[in-house]
Amino acid sequence: MKAYRIQFIRHGLTQGNLDGKYIGITDEGLCSQGVDEIKAKLEKYNYPHAEKIYVSPLKRCRETAELIYSDCTMRLVPELREMNFGDFENKRAVDLMEREDYKSFLKGGLDNPAPNGESMRDVVERCYWAADFIITDMMKLGITSTAVITHGGIIMNILSCFGLPKLSPMELPCDFGEGYEVLVTADMWQRSNAFEIIGKFPYLLSDEKE
Repeated sequence: MKAYRIQFIRHGLTQGNLDGKYIGITDEGLCSQGVDEIKAKLEKYNYPHAEKIYVSPLKRCRETAELIYSDCTMRLVPELREMNFGDFENKRAVDLMEREDYKSFLKGGLDNPAPNGESMRDVVERCYWAADFIITDMMKLGITSTAVITHGGIIMNILSCFGLPKLSPMELPCDFGEGYEVLVTADMWQRSNAFEIIGKFPYLLSDEKE
C-alpha cells in the first residue's frame, strides 16, 4: 500500500518572537537572526526534497519556505495560519498579566477565545480541514513526499488531533525551522483520520534515515 510522508516545519524566528509578543495573525517576516538560523540549519540538517509544499499565507512562513524549498511548487493554505489572538495581538504576555480578560484567557478551553479573537475550537476545526485537504491533494496527485510550513501551535494541534501515538499538544513542541515527520496511508486516513508520527524533523546530515 502506498505511503505518504509529510514534514511539518515551523517557520523561522521573527522579531515578535524575540520580544515575547503574541503574533498570531500579525503578518511580520523573519528577522535577520531568523534568516541566519534557517541558513545555518540548512548546512547542518537534511531537509529531503519535497514534491510540493503547503504553506501558511503569513509572511514568516512564506519566507521560511522560500529559504528551505526554493525550487518547489508552493500552495498557500489559509487554514494553516496561526490563531487570531484578537486584542492580545502584537502585545507581550508580561504586559497583559494584570488584565482580567487575559487571566480568563489563560484558563484555556475550546471556547475561551481572546477578546475579538479566535477560539481553540475554531482552530481545531480548520486544522482538520487543512490536514484533510493536504492529504487528499497528495493522493489525488500521486505525490508521496511533501512539506508543510506553518506555525508551532498549528503543528502541535494537527499532530495532537490526528497523530499516533496520541500525545497532548504540550508534548509536541518544535523549534524554529524544525518539526515532525508523519506517515499516512489512504486506509489510515479514510478509516480513522489518523497518521503515524515518525519522529522529529529535520535530520542531522550525518544521520541515515530508512
